[in-house]
Amino acid sequence: MNDLTARYRNSNYYLEKALALIPTGSQTFSKSRYALPEKVSPLFLDQGKGSRVKDIDGNEYLDFISGLLAISLGYQDAEVDEAVKEQLSKGVSFSLSTLLEQELAELMVGLIPCAEQVRFAKNGTDATSAAIRLARAYTGKEHVATCGYHGWQDWYIGTTSRDLGVPQAIKELTHTFTYNDLASLEMVFENHPNKLAAVILEPMTFTLPKTGFLQGVKDLCKKYGAVLIFDEMITGFRFDIGGAQRLFGVTPDLATFGKGMANGFPLSAIVGCEEIMSKMDDIFFSGTFGGEALSLSAAKACINKIVKENVCDKNRLKGLQLKDDVNSLILQLGVSDLFDIQGDPAWTLLNVKAHKQYSSLELKSLFLQECYRHGILITGTHNLNYAHTLADVETLLNVYKPAMQLVKQVCEKGNIDEHFKGEYLKPIFKVRS
Repeated sequence: MNDLTARYRNSNYYLEKALALIPTGSQTFSKSRYALPEKVSPLFLDQGKGSRVKDIDGNEYLDFISGLLAISLGYQDAEVDEAVKEQLSKGVSFSLSTLLEQELAELMVGLIPCAEQVRFAKNGTDATSAAIRLARAYTGKEHVATCGYHGWQDWYIGTTSRDLGVPQAIKELTHTFTYNDLASLEMVFENHPNKLAAVILEPMTFTLPKTGFLQGVKDLCKKYGAVLIFDEMITGFRFDIGGAQRLFGVTPDLATFGKGMANGFPLSAIVGCEEIMSKMDDIFFSGTFGGEALSLSAAKACINKIVKENVCDKNRLKGLQLKDDVNSLILQLGVSDLFDIQGDPAWTLLNVKAHKQYSSLELKSLFLQECYRHGILITGTHNLNYAHTLADVETLLNVYKPAMQLVKQVCEKGNIDEHFKGEYLKPIFKVRS
């Protein structure tokens, strides 16, 4: 056993146990062994505080994954945890609704441009699937145009390479189009005349919308009688307190939120105009835990703190510093053929590129190995939360520098196997291009 695999002795041992009991060994694909190079990565975490986490081997990390963007303020945020403890003393799930549902709905209606009414759920897939059903009920049409990632339900995942088990009849109802390409969306409308119930897209990921693109999508929806849905799971409460719709000034008919709205507690929401949301009375969208009180309390406290302390703008400034510093480091080291960084400062992606005899996944595996060895937990994106400091950003850069230098060195010498001690990342389906 080498020093690196010894560092993750417990993670590697419990992965084998987990695989015997749990398909993929994890409840979440992006937290599983598919997302990290095996043998040289932490695979199980034990605790977190602020911007730091500790794995089951006792190794500590600066965490730039932030619970897949669910941690918006930091682990164990005092204000959120206090609200949850107070609610815990009263109860968690009740036999009837609580006033928390109204209070949080009112808060969101006051912040999100398209929100006139609100319904809560637990996961992003719950909310996006409800939005699609609502659009179909409202328009009387069945087809959907989609761009981006929208969860695991049949109506969406059937458009990806992970479509096993999805009926062909369902696949034929959903059509993809290209971000920032209005012509590709209009072609979907023209190829399926008077059949599209909805257009659903992530309004922004790592690429800025071209001038007029989002408004153009809205105009096409109006022209062809389709419901416009913004999937704001990532952009909501991160890019702007009111989501990308407020940031870019384009208001959809419906929008879905989740991830960072409750600082790690399980909660999502579908919001929209009253005319469409009122169809909730006619469709069936219901879950035992939609009104679970701890998550609602956490969301109230989290959103109020984001507003009070101007968290989105402060995170953006940290993200801008991070992006500028990474770009400077890439230029300084002369590794622009191997690395680049893209995206809005609120959420950036570090790309590791292929080079001659090595694939991008091989080089990324080596890069991640070095990040983990030196206490940085990351899988490619920089998921900043409010607990991250500029000193944390500096620490990240101090780890990136030797890791990038090592990647450059192995490309020059062709000796990656001398340095990488684990199992290389394998190709998995891409949820975003």
